[in-house]
Amino acid sequence: MFTWLAGLRSLRSRFAMAGVACAAFLLSNVSVAMAQAAPDTAGGEAGLKLPDLSQVSFLGMDGHKLLTMGILFCIFGLIFGLVIFNRLKNLPVHRSMREVSELIYETCKTYLITQGKFLLFLWLFIAVIIVLYFGVLSPVPDKPVSTTLPIILLFSLIGIAGSYGVAWFGIRVNTFANSRTAFAGLRGKPYPIYQIPLEAGMSIGMMLISVELLMMLFILLFIPGDYAGPCFIGFAIGESLGAAALRIAGGIFTKIADIGSDLMKIVFKIKEDDARNPGVIADCTGDNAGDSVGPSADGFETYGVTGVALITFILLGVKDPTVQVQLLVWIFVMRIAMLVASAAAYFINGAVAKARYGNVDKMNFEAPLTSLVWLTSFISIAMTYAISYLIIPALGDGTQWWKLASIISCGTLAGAVIPELVKSFTSTESRHVKEVVTSAEEGGASLGILSGFVAGNFSAYYLGLAMVFLMSVSYLFAREGLGSLMIAAPVFAFGLVAFGFLGMGPVTIAVDSYGPVTDNAQSVYELSLIEQIPNIRQELKKDFNFDANFERAKDLLEENDGAGNTFKATAKPVLIGTAVVGATTMIFSIIMALTNGLTVNVEKLSLLHAPFVLGLITGGAMIYWFTGASTQAVTTGAYRAVEFIKANIKLEGVEKASVEDSKKVVEICTKYAQKGMLNIFIAVFFATLAFSFLEPFFFIGYLISIAIFGLYQAIFMANAGGAWDNAKKIVEVEMKQKGTPLHDATVIGDTVGDPFKDTSSVALNPVIKFTTLFGLLAVELAVKLTAQTGGTLTHLLALAFFAVSFVFVYRSFYSMRIRQSQT
Repeated sequence: MFTWLAGLRSLRSRFAMAGVACAAFLLSNVSVAMAQAAPDTAGGEAGLKLPDLSQVSFLGMDGHKLLTMGILFCIFGLIFGLVIFNRLKNLPVHRSMREVSELIYETCKTYLITQGKFLLFLWLFIAVIIVLYFGVLSPVPDKPVSTTLPIILLFSLIGIAGSYGVAWFGIRVNTFANSRTAFAGLRGKPYPIYQIPLEAGMSIGMMLISVELLMMLFILLFIPGDYAGPCFIGFAIGESLGAAALRIAGGIFTKIADIGSDLMKIVFKIKEDDARNPGVIADCTGDNAGDSVGPSADGFETYGVTGVALITFILLGVKDPTVQVQLLVWIFVMRIAMLVASAAAYFINGAVAKARYGNVDKMNFEAPLTSLVWLTSFISIAMTYAISYLIIPALGDGTQWWKLASIISCGTLAGAVIPELVKSFTSTESRHVKEVVTSAEEGGASLGILSGFVAGNFSAYYLGLAMVFLMSVSYLFAREGLGSLMIAAPVFAFGLVAFGFLGMGPVTIAVDSYGPVTDNAQSVYELSLIEQIPNIRQELKKDFNFDANFERAKDLLEENDGAGNTFKATAKPVLIGTAVVGATTMIFSIIMALTNGLTVNVEKLSLLHAPFVLGLITGGAMIYWFTGASTQAVTTGAYRAVEFIKANIKLEGVEKASVEDSKKVVEICTKYAQKGMLNIFIAVFFATLAFSFLEPFFFIGYLISIAIFGLYQAIFMANAGGAWDNAKKIVEVEMKQKGTPLHDATVIGDTVGDPFKDTSSVALNPVIKFTTLFGLLAVELAVKLTAQTGGTLTHLLALAFFAVSFVFVYRSFYSMRIRQSQT
């Protein structure tokens, strides 16, 4: 471990020096050309300027004052999250379970601290480009670089801190909730073990959206208009980097641990979460690193980046300052309404669920989660129309308010329809999932795996068509007069659909966060060894006044985990959908800059322009490489974890694995997560630079391609993995066939699906958005460099950048592959 860390520090040092050398090389060539040239203020991120929000009145007050009131709603959202946090912390829990959850939190905390340092290292690469762009080639017009550059760099760090901070909060909440859920199961009633994970999820969701919106409002309201545009871009790139790193590294970590732990069930015929297995603590840490840290950071970034994409479009595509203000204020009021709609739906659904399930002995855990999603969707759609009527009644010809509300509602409806479609392929009630079990009964792991592939492929068809249908409806509305207000109205409509996807903000995050709590609750129960504590029944009766039902608790926790698996799966396509639909709006910003407002070079956005076509093909290559690289990191790490666990597991004479052995497995997971992440990030970073410097319209094709290929690859992998996961759950919960050949077959299918659903697929979302956002700066950097120095230098740099990228593509397999001689 120490040898590897030393090697990583050496590698970091060399790349930091290489980054400085690259920056110096660019600066030395660019500064000479720029010395006599004034910066181009015609467009680009440096030229984005927010209009004066106070020049337009809404509901009897100006736009600035109205949005200032929105800060109060953000504060209420923060209070909501903190109140639930404290309530969960104070719920009753037995000391044996609390000790396990605190051990899990301590390992999670160590992991997060390591990742925080790693993020700062990765930020240096972004900082070099920001310095070159905003400091040399395209400073903010009429503002001193010494003032603007530090502000933009600061907001990029704030973006990273936002993603990182909500991820930390999510881990802390979930590691309170897991032990409380496990303990609540001892009462033998299903409702409490449904309620606690959902409360934890709502706490994270409300906190996440409130913090993100508060940061965005601060930039909008209190940063001068000349600076706000670049600050939004810096903020978005920072949070996108944070989400990408935490999502990818967390996804690799969790699946190394999960596979390493799960395979022991087959090798040693032990139960799941056996306390003697040193991989179980790492698995629990991974559940949070991958299924809590990743989604929290990803969700934070998704809401921020989608908002920044729409803001950028409005500033570039809408010429009338009054209309700009109307649309900006309307969008932010709608974002505030998300908090209200989600909170209202949560309380209403909670009251109904408690009345219906509060005292029952058996419940369908998916039913109240499904009703919550649909109720939130309906309330959000109703509020969308009401707020649009109140805020922008006179926009355009006076009918645009309901047309824009309808466009957003297409996305909000998608946020409810897509989970229903996903459940058709991943739920324990799904015919596809049951087909996986049926196939495995006769054909073993082979046929079970093939049936999972079928589920994934079918899901991509149905979800893809659903998105196309709803986007088509939005396009039809956009044709009805919206074009008189802006350039390329359909692009704005697609951005609003992505915005509508997020119309149920906190609830989407809540049902996603439900999964890691239910998964950990099972593990906490087993690791606590509570059943083996002398006189435990009498102790529980005396201290907590109930009669414990251990067998019933295990059955309920396992069944609830199936619901958690399903709803983890439902959130993934929603997030990847926003990345793809929202990418359309971000790519438009690049197109506007390259075509001078769609007045020149439009013919290059065509299949007749060879670089554009070549870019379309190249994007697919990168998506498939990324899938392989992330899976390779999991494969090698899992090999090392299995190797260590098999050599060190002790099944005789011990009750639980040693803390030292458990920490060693965590070290293995962390090592390969960071190695894999480093290779992937540097390859993606320099590929983005290389392709943007090669030819700008090649780069446009490349961005479109990674969005489309990424969409279908992510949906296929996520839902195939979900089908395999819940097929195993059916065998365990409904068929009661643990330890049988059928169970072994479904465990193998689940381990194949692990990197599918929780590593490669989910990480494509932040990778697409990071590449597109970073590409905003990179392509303009390339264009300005070409204009000032000619194309030779730009193409030489493209070649150099591609060489660096290719080295790390090569390393992502050949330096990660399994070497059996390694110890």
